[in-house]
Amino acid sequence: MIKKSLPSVFTVLNLFLGIIAIILVYTDKPSLAAVMVIIAMLMDGLDGRVARALNAQSEFGKELDSLSDVISFGVAPAFIMYVVAFSGLNPPTAWITTALFPICGALRLARFNVVEGIPGYFIGLPIPAAGGILCTLALFHQEIHPYILVACTVLLSYLMVSNIKYPSFKKVNVPKPIIWLAPLIVIAATAIAFAYPGPLSKLIFVPLVLYALYGTLQSFRKRR
Repeated sequence: MIKKSLPSVFTVLNLFLGIIAIILVYTDKPSLAAVMVIIAMLMDGLDGRVARALNAQSEFGKELDSLSDVISFGVAPAFIMYVVAFSGLNPPTAWITTALFPICGALRLARFNVVEGIPGYFIGLPIPAAGGILCTLALFHQEIHPYILVACTVLLSYLMVSNIKYPSFKKVNVPKPIIWLAPLIVIAATAIAFAYPGPLSKLIFVPLVLYALYGTLQSFRKRR
């Protein structure tokens, strides 16, 4: 029973961290809120791998994962961006842009659940990557004009629902002995994240943007 439930534990932790991120940004801790989303990404990466390694995959787990992802990587990053960058803009622009991101994220997840994909690739930018980019991009709000951030949010929303192919690492299996070390990995990552929330969040921004750019540029190159 514990073996079958373990993947869902990581999924619920993902959801929990997304909710905590929303609370933190409203208590003037955007860096820590972004860190919660990043740790949620770690949980999201672990749940599927743990499920496959333990042969504990289920339709319930699949649906729970999607619902959790909408909150942690759709709603939470959008609220982080809204609070730190969009709240001073005119309401229609701020509200529509903020709502657009989780809506496109939900559409992307719904398509992922019902449409057969291409082996080794995601169709559309995965919502964890898009959410990670958005929440870490928000930390640069003092250096970037708000309307540029609006444009970036709209672009990320489009990339999620686009037909652009992005490399998938879901089939990278984790040996069973390492799975039982997952709690220690999570604790260590959390400790580092709490110790250096600002620098860590901005550091994570770079590989996520490179991932998004790689898939997008590859798509344009093939079309040409």
